[in-house]
Amino acid sequence: MPVPYHLNLVDGEWVDGERRPNANPARPGEIVSEYARADRDTARAAIDAARRAQPGWARQPVGYRMEILDRIGSTILSRTEELAVLLAREEGKLLGEARGEVTRAGQTFRYYAHQLLQPQGEVYSSTRPRVQAEVRRRPLGVVGVITPWNYPLAIPAWKVAPALAYGNAVVLKPAELVTASAGELARIIAGSGVPPGVFNLVMGSGREVGEELLTSSGIDGISFTGGTGTGTHVARQCIAHGNKRFQLEMGGKNPLVVLDDADLDVAVRCALDGSFFSSGQRCTASSRLIVQAGIHDRFVEALAAAADALRVGDPLDPRSDLGPVVSPDQLAQNLDYVRIGRDEGATVVAGGAHRADEGQFMRPTLFAGARNDMRLAREEIFGPVSCVIRVDDLDEAIGVAGDTPYGLSAGIVTTSLSAAERFKQEARAGIVTVNLPTAGTELHLPFGGTGASNHGPREQGGYARDFYCVPVTCYTGW
Repeated sequence: MPVPYHLNLVDGEWVDGERRPNANPARPGEIVSEYARADRDTARAAIDAARRAQPGWARQPVGYRMEILDRIGSTILSRTEELAVLLAREEGKLLGEARGEVTRAGQTFRYYAHQLLQPQGEVYSSTRPRVQAEVRRRPLGVVGVITPWNYPLAIPAWKVAPALAYGNAVVLKPAELVTASAGELARIIAGSGVPPGVFNLVMGSGREVGEELLTSSGIDGISFTGGTGTGTHVARQCIAHGNKRFQLEMGGKNPLVVLDDADLDVAVRCALDGSFFSSGQRCTASSRLIVQAGIHDRFVEALAAAADALRVGDPLDPRSDLGPVVSPDQLAQNLDYVRIGRDEGATVVAGGAHRADEGQFMRPTLFAGARNDMRLAREEIFGPVSCVIRVDDLDEAIGVAGDTPYGLSAGIVTTSLSAAERFKQEARAGIVTVNLPTAGTELHLPFGGTGASNHGPREQGGYARDFYCVPVTCYTGW
């Protein structure tokens, strides 16, 4: 049976390119799909098409845009099982998690369809007589969207949906590891009634397609999710080439604090989920477990046992608790950090190895005896690897939690209301959880962090409007 072949979408037309395969990380010999790799010329054509189409799209009545976004979301939801299987085979996410991601993507489009019925501006009292003051919001224009491989449907959805809702045109460049998911999303959007050029898909390398988006005068803004180093490059290029607006969601080295008064079962459950589920391939993963001395030994023993009990296997097998990591390069990086952690003096108490068979499988790995100045505790690994740091009290825990260049998510497990409230007040993070994993967001609430984790307005919910719209202050005299 031939594998699916996904083309680029430019100005409503499907455009070919260099044919490339994508393999199943659980079965590297199995080709999931093929895609047409775009080049700079394809990217330029997509930008030009978006430039031509955007003004007409912005002038369309709200009801027209609302109907199209709702149709996109409903179509995604109607294809949940099919898309979830594709996502699981392409990215390695467990089938249950993949179903949740597809559902989230569909709901996101429907959410932004209905956001268009919310107030879109404000009226103010002017300090001058016979003057009316108001603030209106106009679309930013043409938006370049650059997305990562770890959420191949959800992250494009939470960028593309608000961009389209608020009257922008979009050029989407997904990660090359997940072009099948992006290709299917493009087919759904193209079939929804979106006018040609309003949404464009270009699948190619960062060096060619990504750089064209960053340097083109036809792009008004860039929404990027990915690594901090690449995000820094995105920012520099946007400033150097037309001072484009940019929104960066980047890395994390997220702490989960466990206090002596914590419920041990809750603490282990939060750490297990936050550290290892999705094979640790979440920017909100709990990669530093900061544990008070009184509960430390019991926590380490219980979490190590729970991690060792997780079944690593094919994401389509309902018995699997973890799937593979996404690529050979990612697996090699993860295993290199295991070596680094050992060399630095931390002790592996669970996992620590590649499962020696076909597929990019790695056992969930837990280090004890870590210090916060180790590379293990300071650098984002993006795999099923976490480390435990012992502290004496809440003051030290808060200090260690905040001693990082990142600031995306932070959690605490405690039965003390005062400790929880203090942590919510003092944790240096954009997302704070209490007695819950550090990973997990909701589409109607803002998502983003501080420091090296974020730059620009928050994503999701009503806050997305702050990036995709430009406020215009209007005065009318009579």
